[in-house]
Amino acid sequence: MTLFGFSVPTILLIAIAATAVLVYLPFALVGVARVQVGYNRDMRSSPRATLDKLPEYGKRATWAHQNSLEAFSLFSVAALMAYVTQQDSATVAWAAIAFVPIRFLYSVFYILDVPLLRSLMFALGSTCIITLIGSSITSTMR
Repeated sequence: MTLFGFSVPTILLIAIAATAVLVYLPFALVGVARVQVGYNRDMRSSPRATLDKLPEYGKRATWAHQNSLEAFSLFSVAALMAYVTQQDSATVAWAAIAFVPIRFLYSVFYILDVPLLRSLMFALGSTCIITLIGSSITSTMR
């Protein structure tokens, strides 16, 4: 099966790579916030302790970055499970494709402090992960 001219295994690998990039997008905003509060002066002594000095958007960007790392670990395992079990369905392809913009929007809503939409994106992203894992497991039970 192909979607947009790509096989499902290729879609899975591209989605993993794209999600890895998304981990660092919020961190770019953290850098801006750090400069704003003079973070570079504290780099030697206690860089993590200075996160408390960041403006609210900088704190939320830090948390979005940290959550993106957590989500990436789960998604990459789920996508690799689908890859290894040779999943070739439209459902798997769409779950992998959908996860990327969902996680992007999750970070946007986190940074902008829109908790309802952030939670919705979290739930949708989790559904994508569960779909990939479920498809992989059920295919091995046949």
